Amino acid sequence: MRIAYIYDAVYPFVKGGVEKRIYEIGRRLSKKHEIHWIGLDWGEDTNPIKLHKVGRGVSLYSGQRRSIREALYFSAKVLLNAEWDYDIIDCQQFPYFPCFSSKVHSALRDIPLVITWHEFWKEYWKEYLGDMGTFGIQIEKSMRKLTSHHVSVSKLTQKRLHYIGVDSTLIPNGIDLEKIQRVKKSSQEYDVIFVGRLIKEKNVDMLLEATKLVKENVPDLKMLIIGEGPERDNLTKLASKLELSRNVTFIGFLKDYEKLIAYMKSSKVFVLPSKREGFGIVALEANASGLPVITLDYPLNASKDLITHGYNGFISPPSPRSLAEYIEISLFNGKKFKRNCIKNAERYDWNNIAKLTEKFYERVLNER
Repeated sequence: MRIAYIYDAVYPFVKGGVEKRIYEIGRRLSKKHEIHWIGLDWGEDTNPIKLHKVGRGVSLYSGQRRSIREALYFSAKVLLNAEWDYDIIDCQQFPYFPCFSSKVHSALRDIPLVITWHEFWKEYWKEYLGDMGTFGIQIEKSMRKLTSHHVSVSKLTQKRLHYIGVDSTLIPNGIDLEKIQRVKKSSQEYDVIFVGRLIKEKNVDMLLEATKLVKENVPDLKMLIIGEGPERDNLTKLASKLELSRNVTFIGFLKDYEKLIAYMKSSKVFVLPSKREGFGIVALEANASGLPVITLDYPLNASKDLITHGYNGFISPPSPRSLAEYIEISLFNGKKFKRNCIKNAERYDWNNIAKLTEKFYERVLNER
């Protein structure tokens, strides 16, 4: 099969969940199939997948939101510049507009189009864009008519799509379990760790407020926050205001993946307090490192589906007090969760995910 993935941001230049998924699945499928990635130019190509740079890499964000201008730019480049001699097209649902460009080529060349859904926002559009959110809702709904081949990366997204009449196949994200197991823990030890982009949706301010409460019982608590983003200055100021400067360490995004895993392995608890997660690969990476994961009970937080409450972590009500309570439980009982956490992570090895994806593509082609 000649498979084309459509997404603007490219791994390893941009390290998000979508980029990671395409890279990990694509490089495994490339052992048997011809894999292409239609994206933007972010630098010298070191990707084992054949990259087609249809335009220059431009800022993905405008303030704290994904840039509409960038999405339109990439969509136009896909429409006008991409080559389309493929057996199957897999377009990532976000940032929406490229799916319509991909549909044009799919229809003109009779190539099956797959849309991979990482999230389904619906009512969240109004919170995200205000009055303009109505436009986002309509765009999202209209995408269901572009193809009959849909993939959801989480149970939450699959359920939400079903509400609007879209049947999708669940193919989750994954982890490289063997690689994680080879990494040794860092010599720098922490009690609590967070990894992610520092934006409001990640809710790190609530984590800091919870940490203040935990500190009352654990005065020498040490927390590591790994990530960059527009909220970093606000969060460092909040940590100072809460008198946590000696307890909390901020470091930027780590280019060295093994160093990130090493920090996880030298920590005791992983907290993912996001209001919105399309999946939450980092939660699985934490489980694979032996850490219980605490996440919050928000309607759009798909990482909840990765956690069995009291088995490999906890799903906390969204309040600093509740979060603090589960952090303390995990700190003092974390070792008993280790085996459960690793066992849960084993189900999501990328090798298994790649096989599921290959079978799905074969089924799509057989249905033509």
